[in-house]
Amino acid sequence: MFKSVFFELGREVVTPGIYGAMESSREFALEIMHAMQLFCLGNWGRMSEEDKEMNELALKDGGRLMGTYKTCKGKVWIITEADRSVTTVLFPKEY
Repeated sequence: MFKSVFFELGREVVTPGIYGAMESSREFALEIMHAMQLFCLGNWGRMSEEDKEMNELALKDGGRLMGTYKTCKGKVWIITEADRSVTTVLFPKEY
């Protein structure tokens, strides 16, 4: 569904918690879509500078990518696995 010019997303999935929240809140669903767009552009959201630098290194050398975004339902994470096989949207409590 989304395309990144910087890295492969692999299969895009959401956890049951994210899915349920998206089903019950159009606002949240739109926020998730916006967060995915930011993530695809290399905007890692609300992370420390150190964590953002780690993502930049992972883009060059391989490694897991992660973004943190604030939504009406609380913080969400977007994680692309190091092998770029899957990108998951989840609540931190679902990790």
